[in-house]
Amino acid sequence: MQLPRHPQAGSRYTRREWLRIGGLGALGVSLPAVMAAEQGPAVTGTFGKAKACILIFLSGGPPQHETFDPKPDAPLEVRGSFGSILTSVPGIHFGEHLPHTARMAHHMAVIRSMTTDINSHSTSGYFMLTGYRHNSKAENMPPDPSDWPSIAAVAGALLDGGASPMKSAVIPEPIHNNPNILWPGQNGGLMGPTWNPHLLRCDPTQERIHIEGLSLPEGVGEVRMNDRANLLTQLDAHFVRAADSQLVADFGRMQQRAFEVIHSPKSRQAFELDREKPATRDRYGRHKFGQSALLARRLVEAGVRLVQLNWPRENGDTTIGNPLWDTHSKNAERIKDVLAPQFDLTYATLLEDLHQRGLLKETLVVVMGEFGRSPKINASGGRDHWGQVFSVALAGAGIGGGQVIGSSDRLGGSPADRPIYPPDLAATIFHRLGLNPSSEFIDPLGRPRMITDNGRPIRELLGS
Repeated sequence: MQLPRHPQAGSRYTRREWLRIGGLGALGVSLPAVMAAEQGPAVTGTFGKAKACILIFLSGGPPQHETFDPKPDAPLEVRGSFGSILTSVPGIHFGEHLPHTARMAHHMAVIRSMTTDINSHSTSGYFMLTGYRHNSKAENMPPDPSDWPSIAAVAGALLDGGASPMKSAVIPEPIHNNPNILWPGQNGGLMGPTWNPHLLRCDPTQERIHIEGLSLPEGVGEVRMNDRANLLTQLDAHFVRAADSQLVADFGRMQQRAFEVIHSPKSRQAFELDREKPATRDRYGRHKFGQSALLARRLVEAGVRLVQLNWPRENGDTTIGNPLWDTHSKNAERIKDVLAPQFDLTYATLLEDLHQRGLLKETLVVVMGEFGRSPKINASGGRDHWGQVFSVALAGAGIGGGQVIGSSDRLGGSPADRPIYPPDLAATIFHRLGLNPSSEFIDPLGRPRMITDNGRPIRELLGS
């Protein structure tokens, strides 16, 4: 299946001019800001309405039939053993094990026709996380320096900074296949490590969250830490001049970013979940996903522009045969006993909490996975990989709630109407955050690159 292509925006910049603009990045000037007067926003409406985005990634591939696209009239081997329930929006039904989420449907827009046409975790995931198609559909493709930067990386590199020195962060762990095979498309890719989002490996269920590299060393106070930072800056500057190495320079900038985070009380305090009332922590759920969602809210409050929350593995296990949302066997049991209860309460609590704090109107919340699950239940009672059609949910930041975009066929196996592709989802996220989806940046070889693969914001989500 070929993606529809949109005409690329023309550019009147010469190569010399592109190189000049690209160099401004070192001075802290974002390319979209430089080009704003020239291009203007890609579309009108809610451009830039989101001060922040929380991207919830349900690693493994959540089944559309048991979540946002139930098929109560399909045969038993397709619809499964569960029913559907009414939501807060007349005519819209969710799976029966999402009762809390169903009560928040008036805040949500659900895409039921998302498609990648790829059935491999890593490469379909790459497509969803970057908005660019991988050159392979194979499984277990390793990260490569030529990979496209992730949505989190682009946002962190090109968005204007908020109150926090972290503009984008990934919690509580990266995504990988069994046995611990890292996915591509999770970092700065071809733009190098300075574009990497902050990967904050942590377990927010612990009494005190420890994040390697973001804590003051024991016995080292603020004054000594400042002295160390100043000395390191001087040494780095001398070393970079001597070595004339871009890699060394990048490493120095990464160190500086780490120092800035350590020195920001607001950033450090975001990790102190014990500041929250016990009742609030209970509402989110005392499991790793629930406490990570609470941490995501606190990071947004601290000024982080984009937080990617990956569904964590159970007990950090990288070997179990049915991990995450990858329900090849006992799909019904996993959904009922483990997956849906955790997601349902935590997600609904996050939306409600953001709404009560006045943050939902300026925070975009996106729920997605790498693909969905097969329409027909297999002999092991599971559902298999399915990139042909699946569901994505969005809320907040002016998203028109209470709507369904597109549809799947009667079996939930392929788009029946309005297929939506990853470049357009990426464009929608960037548009809300104030990045023109047609904007370009300069790669290390001096070439202009579009931040989306000719993506266009989803028109039903543009608002007025």
